[in-house]
Order: sequence, then C-alpha cells, then structure tokens
Amino acid sequence: MLSDTQNHIVSFVMSGGVGSRLWPLSREDNPKQFHALAGERSMLVKTVERMAARTAGPASVFLVAADRHAKRIGADLAGISLNGGRGIFEPMGRNTAAAVAVAAQVAQAEFGDGLVMVVPSDHEISTVEAFWRSVELGVPAALAGNVVVFGISPSGPETGFGYIEAGAPNAGRGDLQVRRFVEKPDLETAKSYVAAGNFYWNAGIFLFRASVMRDAFAAFAPDIWGDVARALSAAHSDELGTHLPQRLYETIQSVSVDYAIIEKLTNIAVVPAAFRWSDLGSWQSLLEASPTDDKGNVIVGDVVAIDCERSYLRSEGRLLSAIGLKDTAVIATADAAFVAPVSQSQNVKKIVERLEKAGRLETKRTPVHDLMPETGAHAKRVRHWLFEETLPLWSTAGVDLVHGGFHEALSFQGEPVARPKRLRTIARQIYAFSVAGQMGWEGDAAGLVAHGVDFLKSAPRAANGGWPRAIDAQGKISDAVEDLYDHACILLAAAHAHMLGNRAASELGAEAWDFIAAHLACKEHGGFRETPSGAGPRRSNPHMHLLESCLAWLAATGDSQWLARAADIVELFKSRFFDADSWTLGEYFKDDWSPQSGDRGLWTEPGHHFEWAWLLVEYANAADTPDLVKFARKLYASAVANGLNRATGLAYDAVSRDGLPLLRTSRSWPQTEAIKAAIALDGTGGPDMKPEIESRVGRLFRWHIDPAPQGMWIDLIDERGRSKAQDVPASIFYHLVCALTAYLAAERA
Repeated sequence: MLSDTQNHIVSFVMSGGVGSRLWPLSREDNPKQFHALAGERSMLVKTVERMAARTAGPASVFLVAADRHAKRIGADLAGISLNGGRGIFEPMGRNTAAAVAVAAQVAQAEFGDGLVMVVPSDHEISTVEAFWRSVELGVPAALAGNVVVFGISPSGPETGFGYIEAGAPNAGRGDLQVRRFVEKPDLETAKSYVAAGNFYWNAGIFLFRASVMRDAFAAFAPDIWGDVARALSAAHSDELGTHLPQRLYETIQSVSVDYAIIEKLTNIAVVPAAFRWSDLGSWQSLLEASPTDDKGNVIVGDVVAIDCERSYLRSEGRLLSAIGLKDTAVIATADAAFVAPVSQSQNVKKIVERLEKAGRLETKRTPVHDLMPETGAHAKRVRHWLFEETLPLWSTAGVDLVHGGFHEALSFQGEPVARPKRLRTIARQIYAFSVAGQMGWEGDAAGLVAHGVDFLKSAPRAANGGWPRAIDAQGKISDAVEDLYDHACILLAAAHAHMLGNRAASELGAEAWDFIAAHLACKEHGGFRETPSGAGPRRSNPHMHLLESCLAWLAATGDSQWLARAADIVELFKSRFFDADSWTLGEYFKDDWSPQSGDRGLWTEPGHHFEWAWLLVEYANAADTPDLVKFARKLYASAVANGLNRATGLAYDAVSRDGLPLLRTSRSWPQTEAIKAAIALDGTGGPDMKPEIESRVGRLFRWHIDPAPQGMWIDLIDERGRSKAQDVPASIFYHLVCALTAYLAAERA
C-alpha cells in the first residue's frame, strides 16, 4: 500500500508562455492559455480543473506563472479548489528549468518526497479520466526513481514537435524505456519516425519524485538549483500567492529543462498516452481540433465565408469576409491580421520575431479601448525606427552626393524628388544628424554634418549677404529671399553641429546671427522682420525658432548673451504673441505687432502652441523663471481643448482663436511637438504627463509612421485618417528626431 506521501501528487501548471505561434490572438499581455480556444473555458482553467480532478488519491495544484498575470489568474480561478496549492509568480520568465526547480523545491518543502507532476497550461486533452489513467500508469516508474515523460502516438509526420524514441517495455509496469530525445525534425525525418512505430511526440509533461529531480539538478545544473533556492527563501506571499524577487530571480540561467536536465538522464521512462492530445500550438492544430462546418472550415467570430474549404477563419470584433479560400488561415484582430496557408501557419513566429525586433506593440498588448499605456511602452519601437530604419535611409538615399547637401524630399519608393533645395531643409538635416550622433547613433553623423555644413558655407549668398531661401540643382539661386525663418534654422543647426564637434560650425553660427542682427532686427517695434525689406506680415513662428536657436547656443557655449537674446523673444511672446483671454498664440501680425485684420488675425496653429510650450519650459529652466511655466500650461491646455481632431486624436493644422477648425488636415510635425510639450511639462508641478506622452507617441506611429514604408512617414492625412501625402518631405525629419530623441532621453532618465 502506498503511504499518504507516495499517493499524493503535487501538480505544477506552467503558465509563463506567450504562445507566439497563435499571434495575433495570443500576446504577451493575454497569452494563449487565457483564451477559450476549444470550448467555453480558457485553456488555463480547463488545465487546473483537470489537475484537481484526480480520483486515485489527493492532488494539490500549484501554478508557476508570470507575476504580471497574478491578478488575472486569481480572478479566473476564483471558486476552483487548488487542494492546498497556490500561485507562484515569476517576475520574469527564466525558461522551464527554473520553473521545474521551483516546483521540486516547493513540493519537497511542503509535502515531503512525494510525486510531482509538471504540466503545460495550454494543451487540449480529450477527457479527464483518460488523462489520469495514463498518469497512474506512470506512478510506479516515478516511485521507483525515474523521471516519467508522456508520449503521444503521432497522427502524422509533424515537424513542429520534439520526439521521444522508445525502447523496450519495463517489466511489470505500464511504461517504456527511453532511448533518446530528438529535436523538431524536418519533414523526411518526421516521416521516418512515424514509419518506425516507436517514436512519440513529446507532450512536455513530467512526473517524478521531488528528490529525484533534486539529484538531477545537483548532477547537471547545480547553479540553477541554488539560485532558485535563494529566490524562494526571499519570496513574499499575499492573497494571490507567492511572489519571487526580481533581484534574485533575474540572475538564474534561462534554459529549458529538456536541455539542462531531461536529455541527460538515464533514469527516464515514457508512458504512451491513452488520451487524445493537442498542444494547440498553431492555427493548423486549431483547425484540426475544432468543430468544422460541412466544408471543413472553422469559423469563429463575425465572419462571412463563401466557397471556402478547410480554412480557419477567425475575427475578433470586426467583420471578416472571404471568398474562395482553401486551406488558409485568416485571423483578424482590431489592430492586426495574419494570413497564411494552413500548412505554413506555425511560421507566424517568424512574423512575431520581426515585429518584436522592431519594437512593435502588437506583439505585447491586446488592443483595449482607453487602455492606459505603461511608461516607456514605445521605447523599443521608437529606438528601432529611429536608429535602424529612418536614420539609415536618410543618411544614404537622402544625401545628394552629386550636387551636395540633402534632397528636399523622397518618393515613397525611396527615390529623390527633383525640386530646389531649401536652405532650412539643409540646416534641419544637419540638426537631425548632429542630435543622432549625440544620442549614440553608430552611423557617420560627423561626416554627414560636415557634408551639410560645407554645403551651407559654399552656398551662394543673396543681395544682402544672407542665405537665399532655395537654390537649384546646379547651385544657382532659385528663390533669393533672405528669410528670418531660414537663418534661425541655420543658427540652430550650427549650434548642434558645434556640440558634435564640427570645427566650422561656430563660424557658420556667427555668420547667421550677424546677418539676423544687422538686416532683420526691428528697433522700432522689437523683434525681427521676416526679410530685409520688411514686406508682408510679421510672424511669431520664426521668432520661436530663433528662441530655440538661442537656447541651443546657450547649451553649447554657456555664453549668457544667448540667454539675454532669448529673454527678449520671450518678452515679445508675453506682450504681443500670447492672448491672455483665449490662451492662444497669434501667428500673423502687422509691423507694430498688432494682429493682422481678417481671418489671418484669428489664425492659430496647435502645433505651434505645443512647440512654444516646450521652449518656454526650456527657457524657464535655463533662466530660473518658474512662473513662465504657467504660459506653457495654458498653451498646451488650449491646444488640447480646441485643436484636436476627436476622431484621430491628432492636432489639426489650424484652428481659430475661438476654437473652430480652419485646416482640418493633420500634418506629422504638430504631433511631434505635442510629444515634446508633454515631456517638458511632466514634472513641473502639474498632472502626471507620462500617460499622455505614451498616448501621443502611439498616435504618431499609428497614423503617420506605421502606415508608411520603412524609414518614412505619412506627412499629411485628412480628418478621417486617410493619407494625402504625395512624398516624404525631409524638413519633417528634424521634428521627428527632436521629439523621439527627447522621448528616449526622458524614458532613460
């Protein structure tokens, strides 16, 4: 007769996987085991109920799961008896060797040297009774000191599973000797295994005495055993279960138990399973395991299928329609879709790997309305797009190696668009590569900056000695206007080139400032005129870029004269540009700084509200004038209240002082300025802006970056989110680099 300890099986349900082969349904925040893939209950709930339903003796049920899922597991398993078991939560996944070591140590400490069973949380098994009949067949072998595995008779040459080669039966028991374990084979090898008749699929289920697994770790992976013991000794418990400490658990080697232990054992046996089994690890396996219609299709969700055969068609929330599909898997969620031949569907993991490398959140987060994004959620995506996609593109295709400088725009095919070069664009590219270099980009930032600086130094000058607005491909002036906006951009570029170490940048900056001071300063009414002639309206926007340039030179040199110059512009903002009644920023003014008459006098741009807000906080920090931050808050509040398209959440291009849309389109640059403003305002005594920052980065990618070819962006969309862009303007690169490097710096701080 078995003792109570021997007759007790302590089960550990492994629930740490992501199930990436079932993407886009299964994701990091809502993995496969939490879905009801074959029935009305989730895979996890069905597994726990199965493990608690033993009739031949007592069975306690533990879970080894991710700490981030602790509350979800507690809610899902409410009302299910674990027979003395509980959840044990890992702060991060360390693969199955660590999880099995946790199981063996907890079982031995709390139940003595009894039997331990480790099972996956996400496999489909035919019936509880058939499952336990097979397990009981393995009990004698486990009590005799073997690690018992369970083999599934293959129904075909499956290449997605590992195999067990079985030997002779063990006399007097229901198990077989194990000759070897083999990795996932190619198709021809799998066919030979099936033909041999003594190969089984490895179900990933283990049964053993706690001391047997302890001795196995002592022989083959003692460091893992010791590290797990230290983590368990420092764990804390609450109503949800036991939580392992991150500082200790993260040091444990991440390796599978098969590789670390099982494949090295000699005391191992296999029980041929008497139950039907599927790991539901691919869309093909779900097609095979689920009820089908009369044409062999599995239809889940809002699907209209006509003339389809043997296909898996699943929609999560939106209408999916298909005609004439055969042997095809189509899975659509709110933010992603996957389409493949059913026979190739398990290769979705390759898609997931590529998306994860790019930092795409579609592998991590299930789309939920009003989901609060976590701080830094977009950091990996931003870093990859900036340093692996767009900088490599614009540092090659965007550079004019024939005529010098940088191309004004690229087509969506990555070809230069033939048009005159604006000097502000050249300056902005210098800025972008300078900042990228300062952020650690491994490309030739210094060489690209020198290329741009040399172009500006050698560019022809206009009538008053300043830079013209544009020159043609042959280097001749095509627009001779000497513009304040352009010179402010050149001044900014020179400051950042100087910070990167470009020796010619200081001279370039001095030339730009000298021209501004000599030819554009307005002594009568303050500030600066647009051009030396003073023709046309005066604008606040070039002054904003001049403020940006002064702050950049202050950071580059520490020279207080730049702070004084910035102070003059800030005073002009307070006295002339800002309207205290509406909290709005005027764009167009007469020579005496009174607003332009008509519609122009009512014109405001949410993007400039955001941009000024960012710069005012920067100035307030540099000048130690915290009272100025209130203006930044008012500008931000006004832009959010009246300047957003509520359908997309993006800033309109222009609204009136009364908050009426004047331009209902949305360009990409106002969205970048919203990010910068939110970053600047975070931590200034107001509300926590971190969720706002993440939300705005998400919108930028959702509408402007992700729909574009790699390394590019959709600059202009209409109020319904449709692209109206004809090409990709280089001048926007400055905005993107500025905002996204600011985001990365804030996330890292």
